[in-house]
Amino acid sequence: MSWVFFCELWQNKLSLEPLKGLQLIGRVQVMYQVVPGGAGGTITDVIPKQKHSKDTRPLVWAGVIGLVLLIAAVTAWCYYIASLRKAELLKTQLLDLNKDGYIIRNQGGSIVFRMDFRSGTLDLDSCSKEGELLSCGRTTDRNLNFFIETVRPKDTVQCYRVRWEELVPDIPPPKPFVTGDIYSNRNEFGGILESYWLSSNATAIKINNSVPFHLGWNDTEKTMSFQARYNDSPFKSNPGEAPCAELSYRVCVGLDVTSIHKYMVRRYFNKPNKVPAKVMFRHPIWSTWALHKTDIDQEKVLTYAANIRKYKFNCSHLQLDDRYTSRYGEFEFDQTKFPNASSMFQRLKSDGFLVSLWIHPFVNYDSENFHSCVERGLFVREPTGRLPALVRWWNGIGGILDFTNPEARDWFSSQLRSLRSRYGVSSFKFDAGETNYLPWKFSTRTPIRDPSFFTRRYTEMAIPYNDRAELRSGYQSQNISCFFRPIDRDSVWGYELGLKSLIPTVLTISILGYQFILPDMIGGNAYLNRTDGNSVLPDRELYIRWLELSAFMPSMQFSIPPWAYDNEVVEIARKYTALHESIVAPRVLELAGEVLDTGDPIIRPLWWIATGDETAYKIDSQFLIGDDLMVAPVLEPGKQERDIYLPAGHWRSYKGERFDIKEPLHLTDYPVDLDEIAYFVWV
Repeated sequence: MSWVFFCELWQNKLSLEPLKGLQLIGRVQVMYQVVPGGAGGTITDVIPKQKHSKDTRPLVWAGVIGLVLLIAAVTAWCYYIASLRKAELLKTQLLDLNKDGYIIRNQGGSIVFRMDFRSGTLDLDSCSKEGELLSCGRTTDRNLNFFIETVRPKDTVQCYRVRWEELVPDIPPPKPFVTGDIYSNRNEFGGILESYWLSSNATAIKINNSVPFHLGWNDTEKTMSFQARYNDSPFKSNPGEAPCAELSYRVCVGLDVTSIHKYMVRRYFNKPNKVPAKVMFRHPIWSTWALHKTDIDQEKVLTYAANIRKYKFNCSHLQLDDRYTSRYGEFEFDQTKFPNASSMFQRLKSDGFLVSLWIHPFVNYDSENFHSCVERGLFVREPTGRLPALVRWWNGIGGILDFTNPEARDWFSSQLRSLRSRYGVSSFKFDAGETNYLPWKFSTRTPIRDPSFFTRRYTEMAIPYNDRAELRSGYQSQNISCFFRPIDRDSVWGYELGLKSLIPTVLTISILGYQFILPDMIGGNAYLNRTDGNSVLPDRELYIRWLELSAFMPSMQFSIPPWAYDNEVVEIARKYTALHESIVAPRVLELAGEVLDTGDPIIRPLWWIATGDETAYKIDSQFLIGDDLMVAPVLEPGKQERDIYLPAGHWRSYKGERFDIKEPLHLTDYPVDLDEIAYFVWV
């Protein structure tokens, strides 16, 4: 059994190891004592004692032993019958409950899910069953409310509603499951987050949104710990509520992993209500960030735009990134760096460029807007609510706007509208939004129990601009209907935020319901000491392979330009931007329209069409666009070949080769030149 995506609980421990059979989990030993005589004691004054001869003593002892064995046998039989009745009581449909946890089987009888209780052993005598509802009231040392209810929403799907509420609080180690910036802290869970897990054995878990959810991971045992708690946590209980938390979730089992995921998405996920601007799918975005970082000015923007036209590339829009203002939290162009911003925008417009601006939720303490925001109460506040909370982010210290406060939302929105009306700004790149930039303890105008709801409120600010807006954080935000970008990638080959991380990240985001994906900048961000190669530019081969992969993503984004290398790289870039526009974008747009109704991924893992193929679950270097376009990029340096796994079916390669196969096929050392990417079309 392989679990496709991570995430969280505590009172229970979830095992990810496949079970080969049942194990004996406990033994009851009962001791009995046989006392001679009747209920009134031993009678000594009516029947005189008789002295037994040596010949009769063995018979007496044999009789006593026989009587003991008979009583023991009857007692054991009674307990056996009682245990059968208890075992029958603790079964419901395909679920078996015992004192240490429970297991779920599929229709074939195989175990597909096991949950172990970590905060206590159930007292099975406290359990009862009414219909499909099985409930228990105690562990061996405390009271609780625990129930499992079986529901069957479809003939092919069976779900189990689970709730665990301890009446005595506990404080074990799992971390709050909230959005976080994994670039600044690799131990965070990520900026785009949903409490949902999917397993190759056609089992899915969805934590209820009301749960103060914490996750622990044991890498040795390959187990996840799920916990609900308020103590020592950024989650908050309602005023007047007991500090005990309820852990509630659903476990659903289907016929195969694809069908159970489709059911869960339709039942539990938000879905987009519109498709972003079509040009975002067809033509690349060009950002100033990786090329210039914060050293940006008016002349550099105009030169960058002129080179895009000079080298004959299309552009959906030009993205002016950090830092065009003099201080963070202001919305006026820095007069030194941009002496005539209005003229710059007019020139860009006349050259056919739309422009978007980088934006964030912080107002630094040295900004002119800081004092007025404090006076008006627009910032997230410390727990008492009397003072604004200062936070540290990657560009300094300041306040963070409270997007639960209608006044803060209106103020922020008015700043964006002003930029649009004054300069004709087309949209915005909404940076940050993760909860790790909130204080550990904080208060907001509208109280929020789940810190990640702050992320949701921030993403809502992008709705008026969602045709071309970009977000890097999301929580229950699928219906914001704009492009979501994974956190910054480093200009390296490996899995740690490098090229190899791109496909697994995009597949994970897709399964979480975010289908309009902008896979960050081609070649990575070229950060100092985080770039493969001997110069400030990403390695040339890495850049080309990254470019080829990005051409098969829903949208492309350049920053380091192809002309920073040589004419061959420029030609390869032209080839793949044209291929993206002619082959990839039409198919992606077709699938994007279907997303509004189904929520199905645009970028799909191989197992989506090969649910019974164990190997397909382990492939993280290939992917599908829909069900009929399979992509296998080269992700290793110095390679002009790669192994390719073809699921059973009818495929035609980009070279024109036909593969009509009834079984999966391994193509070993399949040749892929530097200017090629392997892809196969279902025919």
